[in-house]
Amino acid sequence: MFRYWVLLIIAILSQFPASARGEVVATFYSHDFGDHFPHAFVKLKGHVDATGEGVDTNYGFTATSVSPAILMGSVQGMIETKDAKYIARSNPHFSVKMSDAEYRRFMAFVEKWRGLPGKSYNLGKRNCVHFAMEAAALLGLSVNRQSRYLKKPKTFLLEVMGLNTGLKP
Repeated sequence: MFRYWVLLIIAILSQFPASARGEVVATFYSHDFGDHFPHAFVKLKGHVDATGEGVDTNYGFTATSVSPAILMGSVQGMIETKDAKYIARSNPHFSVKMSDAEYRRFMAFVEKWRGLPGKSYNLGKRNCVHFAMEAAALLGLSVNRQSRYLKKPKTFLLEVMGLNTGLKP
């Protein structure tokens, strides 16, 4: 009789949707030279706890057009998303789990950078590494705003790892 009740309870419970705990993970990547210049970006993957929304995207900041003009000063900038092939050829450095509140702040951060007016990309003052640095700081990581690696995505992200000993590759 006990077994009957257990099976009945399992059958009833199986009719309710499972509520898996959501979690979005931000993974910081660098992309070395190749068919593109070096780049830093952040990949988000997981589910938002409050809504169950699936997240699988990435964001980086770059010049809208790669030309010698980026060496001369500010040019038009944009938020971009890379394809799976590009990500597969890139280096993941570390990941950070985000709460729903952090995810919302991160998305507001992306929209802020997307809406920067005028010539928003500057190789020395606001590039992909600066974007990754501000994203890391937003998520509570220690960053070196005076880093000598603000034009070197891989080395900068390794520096962030060194400043945050709890981060693992």
